[in-house]
Amino acid sequence: MSHPYLAAVIDLVRAAGEAILPHWRNDVQVHEKTDASPVTAADMAAHHLLADGLRALDPSIPVLSEEDCGLSLAERAGWTRWWLVDPLDGTKEFIAGSAEFTVNVALVEQGRVLFGVVGVPADGRCYYGGTGFGAWRTDSDGAAQPLRARLQAEGGFTVVASRRHSSPAQERLLYGLRQRFGELALASVGSSLKFCLLAEGAADCYPRLAPTSQWDTAAAQGVLEGAGGEVLSTSGDALTYEARESYLNPSFLALPRDVEWRAALIELASKQA
Repeated sequence: MSHPYLAAVIDLVRAAGEAILPHWRNDVQVHEKTDASPVTAADMAAHHLLADGLRALDPSIPVLSEEDCGLSLAERAGWTRWWLVDPLDGTKEFIAGSAEFTVNVALVEQGRVLFGVVGVPADGRCYYGGTGFGAWRTDSDGAAQPLRARLQAEGGFTVVASRRHSSPAQERLLYGLRQRFGELALASVGSSLKFCLLAEGAADCYPRLAPTSQWDTAAAQGVLEGAGGEVLSTSGDALTYEARESYLNPSFLALPRDVEWRAALIELASKQA
């Protein structure tokens, strides 16, 4: 099972990556948005390519992009299906010259991710998937490898951490996990690649008790869900994307579905919320 738009979206994500690369490590000029976050010509080049391409693919589906999000709640509340796009996730990593930046596109319906595509322009990887039809990674040679989140820790319990964002609540949660699992292995990586580590079975948990926006998470959530994972609020409910006044997500926990420590993790996180 797949989705009729998936192949076209993968092509668009790859093309957006190609539009970004000429700006990478090339003395890119940085501007500050109204929320004080950085934006570059690379963000805007990818945004225009994706917005135009997605509208051409199906004009009936609106596009919500980080770089064009000044839409009222009244307008968005009537949407039943829409594209949720981060043209360049990890702009700070990109500016610093790191390869850990991605292109994120998700198709959302009634607040749930149908599928997501995460491209890694620096090395040509592409992750894609969704609930009900699995998840895959393709490398620059185009060969597709199926992804599956792991149910048993290998070589120690591995927690994915943000390189740039933490919070006191997150540090307390990590302390609680150490009490439960012993010394943790920490995998620090930028952008939506944190979810992808779980999807390919290279880590066990990604707790995020610090702010993110909807476009930061939706595409990679689709990949993780396709690989047998889930993304939950700290109360144990699925992370969803209904139209809200704010684009900020609540704190969340990304993990493989059906692991025996699921309830313990939710209990630990709920105490920090």
